[in-house]
Amino acid sequence: MKDFSLIFTLAAFGPLVASLALAQTAGKGSEDLPLKGKKVAILAETLYEDLELWYPLLRLKEAGAEVTVVGSGSAETYTSKHGYPVKPDKTAKQVKAADFDAVIVPGGYAPDHMRRYPEMVKLVKDAFDQGKVVASICHGPWVLASAGILKGKTVTSFFSIRDDLTHAGAKVVDQEVVVDGNLITSRNPDDLPAFCRAIIAALQ
Repeated sequence: MKDFSLIFTLAAFGPLVASLALAQTAGKGSEDLPLKGKKVAILAETLYEDLELWYPLLRLKEAGAEVTVVGSGSAETYTSKHGYPVKPDKTAKQVKAADFDAVIVPGGYAPDHMRRYPEMVKLVKDAFDQGKVVASICHGPWVLASAGILKGKTVTSFFSIRDDLTHAGAKVVDQEVVVDGNLITSRNPDDLPAFCRAIIAALQ
């Protein structure tokens, strides 16, 4: 991460920015809201990477999507690596893949906690099997490996987990964003603009 100032900006003003993003969508035409009518789940667990959850959440809301934060059910609130809380809207037991057009798995250390809950892993696998967009960044592909959906797929990730993905049957490359069918992956917070552009394009 080249600049931590955005993390602290989000930590201080995240809820306000979210409200403003929603307000900006009011009165916009369909050409300004390319994801109007689309439903997106963003998974959450403890020690998530701040930007990798909040950046897509706010960007996709700005594009008109209905975004639901889905937790494992282990807590009412999850704290990020940098101490910023997020309160899930639903638990993985309360939703199913058919409810969404896309499922996003942020990174940080959260994916190692997410994959301990069968309902979260099943949500990702079912979304993939149903042809929904499954997007994952940084350490997020750990959950994809646990879901058994990487065999024969080309993906990217944070460098430290690339051996894990290779062992799960994936071809791993070093690119800011990789799209292979309905699977979208990126490496780290610096790749978030490209990551979100790919998600929006896949959902249109």
